[in-house]
Amino acid sequence: MKSASLQKGGSFLYEQAGSDAVFTPEDFTQEHIMMAQTARQFLEKEVDPYQEDIENQDFSRVVTLLKKAGELGLLAHSIPEAYGGLGLDKISKGLVGEIIGRSSGYGVAHSNHTCIATLPITYFGSKEQKEKYLPKLASGEYLGAYCLTEPGSGSDALAAKTTAKLNEKGTHYVLNGTKLYITNAVFSDTFIVYAKVDGDQFTAFIVEKDFPGLSLGPEEQKMGIKGSSTRSVIFEDCLVPRENLLGEIGKGHVIALNVLNLGRFNLGSACMGAGKYAFKLAVRFTKERHQFKRAIADFAATKEKTAKMAARIYAAEAIQYRTAGLLEGALGGLYDSEDSALIGKRMMEYAAECAICKVYGSETLDQIADESLQLHGGAGFIKEYKIEQVYRDSRINRIFEGTNEINRLLLPTHFFRKAAKGEIELEEVIQKAIYNLKQPLTQSEGVLERETAAVHLLRNTLLACMGAAYRRFGSSLSEEQETIMKLSDMAIALYAAESSLLRSEKAIKKNGPEKEESKILLTETVVEDALLQNEILARRIISGVLSGDERKELLQLLIPAFQSISYENTIERNRKIADLQQEKGQFVS
Repeated sequence: MKSASLQKGGSFLYEQAGSDAVFTPEDFTQEHIMMAQTARQFLEKEVDPYQEDIENQDFSRVVTLLKKAGELGLLAHSIPEAYGGLGLDKISKGLVGEIIGRSSGYGVAHSNHTCIATLPITYFGSKEQKEKYLPKLASGEYLGAYCLTEPGSGSDALAAKTTAKLNEKGTHYVLNGTKLYITNAVFSDTFIVYAKVDGDQFTAFIVEKDFPGLSLGPEEQKMGIKGSSTRSVIFEDCLVPRENLLGEIGKGHVIALNVLNLGRFNLGSACMGAGKYAFKLAVRFTKERHQFKRAIADFAATKEKTAKMAARIYAAEAIQYRTAGLLEGALGGLYDSEDSALIGKRMMEYAAECAICKVYGSETLDQIADESLQLHGGAGFIKEYKIEQVYRDSRINRIFEGTNEINRLLLPTHFFRKAAKGEIELEEVIQKAIYNLKQPLTQSEGVLERETAAVHLLRNTLLACMGAAYRRFGSSLSEEQETIMKLSDMAIALYAAESSLLRSEKAIKKNGPEKEESKILLTETVVEDALLQNEILARRIISGVLSGDERKELLQLLIPAFQSISYENTIERNRKIADLQQEKGQFVS
């Protein structure tokens, strides 16, 4: 899927997209479906039988499975054909990530290898580096790791202390420092390492496990994802050949931060897939388990939980594949490009959308894992039942690839940074939003017309709140983290609601509303929840940054607008959603 003209990153914040412009799961091609089937068969036949071995940290088993995945092409989707890969699109990448996502420690190892451990070379390596490493990474002959975090620097990656100094002969860089919490460390052949040349120029290197001076710390004893190797990687006068410098000296941040955008997208896919699995466990257990002479699934409280979980998954799917389409439009033609500046710019374009994938996906998984365990009752706390492991494993995802707090801080910051560069006419879009809020809200009786009006209201309200915050704090707004976080939550809810709406609209255009009743019901639930959430957030932001008449006027503008969009018979709607999910025994849309 290639796009002739790129949509601007973050444009969902200030302008409406059409349903024809978004990619949805209903748009999968036969090639996408075949790739998904390959991944699913591999998981069920090769990985599932050894889950206990993996959980007990049999890393030799993990390595064997990764090499089998390589034989099947499951490590090669994001590597160009010219270097032994398949050169597939970002939809395929998302699909494999989704399916592998439920496989705990193995899934972490697999995703880490195919994304942040390989893509730096794919997109920023020299021709010689690509020829040397990519075929082996595609086949699984080499397995990779990514070394960014240090004992004194996590979210603030550029504060790294690891140093690199060219030796007197000019043949090798000498690296000194320690990297912390490195996934795949114990069995990796290659490490993407970030160090400061001469102590101040942040730079990337490709380091092999046998280079003199590289050693590993002990295995970390983690709460979850136990089947994933996590160790520190120590460099003591480690000799790295000069030709293994990756990219340009002093431009390591271009690689590190931009590849993490794809890592965040990838993590969202994995979380969504694991969320579907946790949901299936809940639905099937509640159908089988009886209390008071009834299946737990038949209780009204269970149905409400089931419907809410299904709606979150529907929105997460819509977000993931909409973003996959955007990323493919930006990067699909760049596999063979040597223009690192262009690649970096394209990777950064959808940083906001990738951050939402990560935040919404990881929090969806956490919510579903928690509710699923609750529906299991005491059984959910017992190791014999899979939900116990899912619950433990899910928690790391809100920390991986930049904490959710850091990702939330990124969202409005990207918007205001683009405004400062003149890419967005800030005052114009804010004044337009205020004008729209002053007009009577019109909504017809057609299918999803109310939801269309609601998404407009969500966007206009967010822009009004952004304007209020910017007028109050100006250029120092980035320091007002309480406000930034709330604005970010409003933006995430908007993207979820709009993505769900556009997905459903596209399906209805193709198949008619009668055949897409489930999507309509799911979208109504997603949008209603977004309205309720954002009304509260808007009130809090306005009360936090404004006072007196200014505060009163904006509240008097917003409150009637939210009250004009109302839902009825929501219990009946959610019971319909739950009945369909329970009938199928898994998430369906």
